[in-house]
Amino acid sequence: MSDKRTEISDLGEFGLIEHLTKPFTLHHSSSLLGVGDDAAVIDIGGDDALVVSTDLLTEGIHFNLMYMPLKHLGYKSVAVNVSDICAMNATPTQITVSISVSNRFPLEALEELYEGIRLACDQYKVDLVGGDTSSSYSGLSISITAIGTVKKDKITYRSGAKEYDLLVVTGDLGAAYMGLQVLEREKEVFRANPNVQPELDGHDYIIERQLKPEARKDIIGFLAELDVLPTSMIDISDGLASEVLHLCKSSNVGCHVYDEKLPVDAKTAMTAIDFNLDPNTCALNGGEDYELLFTIKQEDFDKIKGNPHMTVIGHITNAQDGIYYIDKNGSAITLRAQGWKHFEGE
Repeated sequence: MSDKRTEISDLGEFGLIEHLTKPFTLHHSSSLLGVGDDAAVIDIGGDDALVVSTDLLTEGIHFNLMYMPLKHLGYKSVAVNVSDICAMNATPTQITVSISVSNRFPLEALEELYEGIRLACDQYKVDLVGGDTSSSYSGLSISITAIGTVKKDKITYRSGAKEYDLLVVTGDLGAAYMGLQVLEREKEVFRANPNVQPELDGHDYIIERQLKPEARKDIIGFLAELDVLPTSMIDISDGLASEVLHLCKSSNVGCHVYDEKLPVDAKTAMTAIDFNLDPNTCALNGGEDYELLFTIKQEDFDKIKGNPHMTVIGHITNAQDGIYYIDKNGSAITLRAQGWKHFEGE
């Protein structure tokens, strides 16, 4: 190791992954795709491929046990990994679970955690097939590997978007971020006065979107029924803007995203305004929605038109046209990612 010191925060999460894995080469023809998408793709012979994804959740970074019930944490840890499998247009089938835990957690706490994991396995019809446990000096960490299957001719990468494709998002955006704002506000109130009861009335939807998000496995079924094969796809974990930029970079294209098209739930919008935040800014940069963002050919528009689960929010351009957010006045603003950034502020 040299004497040179580079701060990890200078690279960010994705820059770090790219930097560390750049020297690696794939040695097996069965490794159809390595690092760089929501999941790796492995050829298992025949018409099918395996997709594999791993996520790590760390106490104090990804979750706060002051307001995150362990059962919800177990459920969420599975859902976020299943979401990565769905983002490849694949069906999740198995998971492994590894935890690192300190001695401040009794057995009963871990039973709660695994009850949430079990409920998620039942919900998404995936099998728990292995894992590992380790002691820890500080808190709790959970690492889950998710496995799924997909027909080789149905695999959807981030890199397939083409000029004139339509940009589509599922569900609504920004709710998880606003749920987090409410929970963080009430946490600070509790710290100042533990006798004050939290004010959570009316915030059920956005709090559930934060504490117990759902992977959009249903969308994979809907797309198959509609005979729509996305040209590219990614799940929304770090914010819509960040994921749009990932798609465009991987596909070497530009994009226009329209402010007026962003789907924001009324509860999300009202809460954002209460916090003096712009609802669409929360939708763009909030993160943890775990909806799916994908592109389709223009000729497939009639197949999804009017579908309550999907909203067209923009279109793909050539790379030279840039990546822009078109506001309500029709002004084009360069799209930038301002969502969650790992390794900053530690």
